Amino acid sequence: MKIKFCGAAKIVTGSCYHITTNNKQILVDCGMFQGRKEITKLNYEPFKFNPKKIDYVFLTHAHIDHSGLLPKLKKEGFKGKVFATTATKDLCKIMLEDSANLQVREISYENRRRRRNGLPEREPLYQVKDAKSIMSSFGKILYNKTYRITEGIKVRYRDAGHIIGSAIIELYITEKNKEKKIVFSGDLGQWDAPIIRDPTIIETADYVLIESTYGDRLHEDIGIRDDLLLKYVKETYKKGGKLLIPSFAIERTQELLYAFNKLIKDGKLPNEKIFLDSPLAIKATEIFKKHKEMYDAETLRKYKDPFNFKNLKYTLATEESMKLNKLKGPHIIIAGSGMCTGGRIRHHFKHGIWDPKNTVLFVGYQAEGTLGRHIIEGEKKIRMMGIEVAVKADIKKINSFSAHADANELIKWVLGFKKKPKKIFIVHGEEKSTIAIKSKLDKEGFETYIPELGEELTIK
Repeated sequence: MKIKFCGAAKIVTGSCYHITTNNKQILVDCGMFQGRKEITKLNYEPFKFNPKKIDYVFLTHAHIDHSGLLPKLKKEGFKGKVFATTATKDLCKIMLEDSANLQVREISYENRRRRRNGLPEREPLYQVKDAKSIMSSFGKILYNKTYRITEGIKVRYRDAGHIIGSAIIELYITEKNKEKKIVFSGDLGQWDAPIIRDPTIIETADYVLIESTYGDRLHEDIGIRDDLLLKYVKETYKKGGKLLIPSFAIERTQELLYAFNKLIKDGKLPNEKIFLDSPLAIKATEIFKKHKEMYDAETLRKYKDPFNFKNLKYTLATEESMKLNKLKGPHIIIAGSGMCTGGRIRHHFKHGIWDPKNTVLFVGYQAEGTLGRHIIEGEKKIRMMGIEVAVKADIKKINSFSAHADANELIKWVLGFKKKPKKIFIVHGEEKSTIAIKSKLDKEGFETYIPELGEELTIK
């Protein structure tokens, strides 16, 4: 058996692992590369395998850095099956179509520039028809049930606690009458986070691939996130400003809505308007409402609908979004994209990041090279939408909203194995994060390895 690391090796994006065994070829995830230009260029390179020869794709969750190249895979000849939880399938339907529309818009802008410069035009990575086409390849997977996919290949999905429908994948491969178990952590969530269940502790594995997004740092105590959120709201309101929150459409937005709902319910939040200004996040929230079977016990006990409350307004139409820029008085706007690489948040920055009365609150990871990362690192001026804008708003961050486990939680998960795996491959992290978590695991006596992008290894 061989495994090739086709993405998320010494970087936090483009998750894709290619396994060859028993005359079958398997992918775990098929994600898009996001972030700085030299990284996103990888999306246009040929796959490090032949799409026509891939038999199965096992998808950990719906985030674009894990699912975003599935339409390209289909476009280039994939005829196999994609396995995912029901919530992941529902989310992929909206996210992949949204991604396709984004590809078309971006390539349209780029081609105008290329024509002016006398350069040949480019095609988008894929179009909406490709995103729709891949959905017909999806099969349903339930948590905690072992499926025999074909002779010598079994799979089981376990809760990852990252986003709704996210999974740890236990892959059982039998070769020459000997079974090996490979565990793919996917993206692991935090323990005790609201809405969905905690990550499952896995007790046995021969080999493990573990994410390391936050392998070099610790989050704030999850119990203080509501207090910090309230603090920044009150500080902004006192100045008469607006609170702008760039947020990922899936999980982060829903956790924010949950937190605001709780603050309002407890009588702590001022009676001001909260706008969810993201069509994708609005659609995703409806999917969350559809999959209550994936909520944790506390959410089911406390809330009939955790994402609907007084003073919350969804703004779907572009005209509604534009009107928000003329709104006076304190208010809160939640908008995508989470890393400020596109979406309506950039328009709100254009109209408000230059105003010291306002606050920009980051609640998620900002990859290298993204606009969000530049702002957090203290850029005084940013360039977007063809203009330069001064950054004078207060810039704040709450780390405890992260959907990723921190260093201690990653170690906690690994220590759940009753017997040490033969080897742990550390993936899905910037180099300093992978090195940090490797050092911690090495001290615990684990055999670890940090693979290179494109590296292929034989699993014995």
